[in-house]
Amino acid sequence: METQQFNQFTWVAVKTTAPQDIKTIQETYHLDAEVLDYATDPNERAHVEYDDETKTFLLVFHVANTKKVDQHYEAVPMTFMIKNNTLITINFPESDYVIAMMQQAKALPDSASVYQFLFTSLFHVSDAFFPLVEQVDQERKEITERLKIKTTKGNLLSLSDLETGLIYLMTAAKQNAVVLEQLKALQIYKQLSETDQEVLDDALIEANQLSEMTQLTGQILDQLSGTYNNVLNNGLNDTMKFLTVWSLLLTIPTIVSGFFGMNVQLPFQHGAWSWVITLVIAAILWMGLGFLLRHFMNKS
Repeated sequence: METQQFNQFTWVAVKTTAPQDIKTIQETYHLDAEVLDYATDPNERAHVEYDDETKTFLLVFHVANTKKVDQHYEAVPMTFMIKNNTLITINFPESDYVIAMMQQAKALPDSASVYQFLFTSLFHVSDAFFPLVEQVDQERKEITERLKIKTTKGNLLSLSDLETGLIYLMTAAKQNAVVLEQLKALQIYKQLSETDQEVLDDALIEANQLSEMTQLTGQILDQLSGTYNNVLNNGLNDTMKFLTVWSLLLTIPTIVSGFFGMNVQLPFQHGAWSWVITLVIAAILWMGLGFLLRHFMNKS
């Protein structure tokens, strides 16, 4: 647990990997056990709430995991609580870089409030998503170039990993933007200073821009994936068409030889050229069927 004292507030940073520290802040600040359950849940959705009775502000915000997991990017929740002019952050190891980023916020004016510090941090949290989205877009371009050369299973799986990672980023960005918008409807918003509200607006604008950027990148990936699905389907249709035509053509020699292999009297059966005649009949029928199939396929 790390504690930093600013002019107007105190910041206490706690990690989920330190349960004893979590128990300490629960007893020190009289925090609800349910609130701490939110903070230690790795699958907790982004949300915001304010308890007017205990004067406790709670915000669960999604933070980008800058390291790939299973070949794609993900997002992890991070909890911000404000009580008694103290900011308490509880984070997972994947978001340690956010703590380091917040520690560099000493450039804030001495008069900065705890909420100004929080909203400035949220602005930078949203800003940290952009390099990941740009990396996804760059990888998408590289995979597209490889797919143009050859549509392989490996390239398609790489494209699938990009789509999976972008879904995580897109969902996180959208929820973050919604949460900041919901914050304006809380009672605490009316108690914020004009400067605090302006900083919140900046964080909201950044979150909305991130949401729009992830959605645009997602639409491009969806279109690209759909295009190559159509290419694969067309290739499969061409293959099935080719096999169907050849299976029909190969039935001709079988039918002709089957007739002449029956124990019944047939024309040319006992002639010296009977075998050649069967080949000629099969060839004529084979070419005739081939012409008809080609004619109907060209019409379709």
